[in-house]
Amino acid sequence: MPDNRRSRIVTQGAQRSPNRAMLRAVGFGDGDFEKPIVGIANGYSTITPCNLGLNDLARRCELAVKATGGMPQTFGTITVSDGISMGTEGMKYSLVSREVIADAIETACNAESMDGIVAVGGCDKNMPGAMIALARMNIPGIFVYGGTIKPGHYHGRDLTIVSAFEAVGEYTAGKIDEAELLGVERHACPGAGSCGGMYTANTMSSAFEAMGMSLMYSSTMAAEDEEKRESAAKSAEALLGAIRAQRLPRVRRRLLAPRLQPRRARMPSPARTPRTRRRATPRSKAWPDFRCDWSSASATRASNTRTRATTRGSGASTSWRAGMTAA
Repeated sequence: MPDNRRSRIVTQGAQRSPNRAMLRAVGFGDGDFEKPIVGIANGYSTITPCNLGLNDLARRCELAVKATGGMPQTFGTITVSDGISMGTEGMKYSLVSREVIADAIETACNAESMDGIVAVGGCDKNMPGAMIALARMNIPGIFVYGGTIKPGHYHGRDLTIVSAFEAVGEYTAGKIDEAELLGVERHACPGAGSCGGMYTANTMSSAFEAMGMSLMYSSTMAAEDEEKRESAAKSAEALLGAIRAQRLPRVRRRLLAPRLQPRRARMPSPARTPRTRRRATPRSKAWPDFRCDWSSASATRASNTRTRATTRGSGASTSWRAGMTAA
């Protein structure tokens, strides 16, 4: 099977001449239509520091795809920051945005018949969104994590975004003044990268690595370090190998699933003993017998009926209201 088993539907044959004409305008040449088309889902934006450095990683992926024998096509996805929208109506869009991102990636890849996908993300919206899309499409894919932010420094101590939240509490409690609060705010986030700590983004990146959907050790790199860019290029190279071997996300996940399960110690099975019939526990004589004697109950009910009929016939009142009125 050729490497461009999906994209050949839009690049091969005389009927696809208009398709190729449009692809030539974005950089394809005569010898590129036999190559696999690799989508690069770029989650870059300046909305949040988590995704601020993704554009550089996406460009490194483009160069690596071309050098390895593929043709890259880059497209963008949306993103939101719940760290910024926290406490506002904007938080209602946070979780929903993951499905929007997954739909965007799936739409672009399937509409353009791409042979593989490099998903570049760095926040807890585009990361799960990208993985949802990879699992749905089940085409060769790999995830490139944007990397963690470096710690900020202020008065000899390291800061993270959590330091700013804590400073708000201390200011509200009167433990620090406004100048100290402003100082923490200015130094908590020194540059690009996901929130520094084992919060959602860094936890997800570790899980993706364990699942085999990103390169080993890529979850531990800082966003602004050169090793992160080198890791992005190696991720694109690895994807081209997955396209040629048709290593798919669902197969990879299924093969890795037993390794990710905690091993349980096998306990020796207990020796089987012959089953004995339990002896019924005799009813204690002290227990009251609540069983109903239906014959006596019927006789009592018939006696009460005759008594009420006799009472009505004698003119006596059987109503407590009538009795109170008579009184």
